[in-house]
Amino acid sequence: MSRALYSGNTRPCQGRAGSSILLARSRMNTRAKLAGSLYRRVLKPWLFIIDAEKVHNVFTDLGEKLENSNLISWMFAGKQSNTNKSVLGIEFSNPVGLAAGFDYNGRLAKVARQIGFGFNTVGTVTAKPYGGNPAPRLIRLPKSRSILVNKGFKSEGATAVAKRLDVKNLTDHTVGISVGSTNIPEINSISKAIDDYLFTFDIFRNKPYVKYFELNISCPNAAMSESFGDEKNFKNLVSAVTGLNIHQPIFVKMSNEIEYSKADALVRSALSWGVRGFIFSNLIKDRNNSALDKGELEKIKFFKGNFSGQPTFVGSNNLIAHVRHEFGKDVAIVGCGGIFSPADAMAKFNAGADLVQLITGMIYQGPQLIGEICNGLDQRQRS
Repeated sequence: MSRALYSGNTRPCQGRAGSSILLARSRMNTRAKLAGSLYRRVLKPWLFIIDAEKVHNVFTDLGEKLENSNLISWMFAGKQSNTNKSVLGIEFSNPVGLAAGFDYNGRLAKVARQIGFGFNTVGTVTAKPYGGNPAPRLIRLPKSRSILVNKGFKSEGATAVAKRLDVKNLTDHTVGISVGSTNIPEINSISKAIDDYLFTFDIFRNKPYVKYFELNISCPNAAMSESFGDEKNFKNLVSAVTGLNIHQPIFVKMSNEIEYSKADALVRSALSWGVRGFIFSNLIKDRNNSALDKGELEKIKFFKGNFSGQPTFVGSNNLIAHVRHEFGKDVAIVGCGGIFSPADAMAKFNAGADLVQLITGMIYQGPQLIGEICNGLDQRQRS
């Protein structure tokens, strides 16, 4: 990876202090590797027998209870890398983030940094509460290294999420809010959906802990027939959102399976309203994707949902490279989809991403993956 594509403000460790730092990193790396090995070989086989959403809920409960403990940071994170980066005026302690879709309701907003994430996105948050689409909402596909997702913007609602985050000490945390429209029958038109978006943006826009927003226009599990992937609808939405005079940067969460010409049109529209951030990309729908195992597809053929993880990797990378080529430095890009290793993250940086996000890779590989990616970046910069 060239320094032009990834340039954190770093310098090699030198002298006695440098040796101490390297020793501390080595110890942290050893602990993280041990934790990762235990997770994959011992814990994961048992967890993968249990319903995925139940496991998610247990780990969310546990993570929130440990948010004021140093145990998680000691095991996985610490200060093992010098990979800080500035994007759209935001300072990121490292460029690896927790994507929207894991911490629906902000319960892990504090602990995410202790795991090693440089930033984390809460949500997707909607104006009104929604309990999610009918279960099962999460089904693992191990051979495909994917998860079938059918949450449909499950959320406690903007007011409840804001109330929770208001009492967490998020000083020095880089937290963003992903905003979508509530997936309920009453929100059945573009104008109602826009009002729904605006309510949530208005709730959070003056919160000091919110460093950025994600405008989610690409959830493939929502029921409304019209789409904000349509350029006219998108223009109306971005016009309304920017009319709130939000001071935080906004990143538009884009579809994975969008045509280049349509992606370009949406990017141009966003840029015309001063929105420069884009995330490539969301889940995939196509069950003919070559990364999906046919045997696993047969088992889930009667279940609704769309796919995360490995099936999104190539499409995400291609979109990143295309948009970077077309728009150059005018855009800031977050690469999301199919990151299971430091090499996968490097592929997104090399394609043109400024930052990366993940969820599925952490579930399959273990939470030490974040530190492994950061250490890989750190070592490349110091070499």
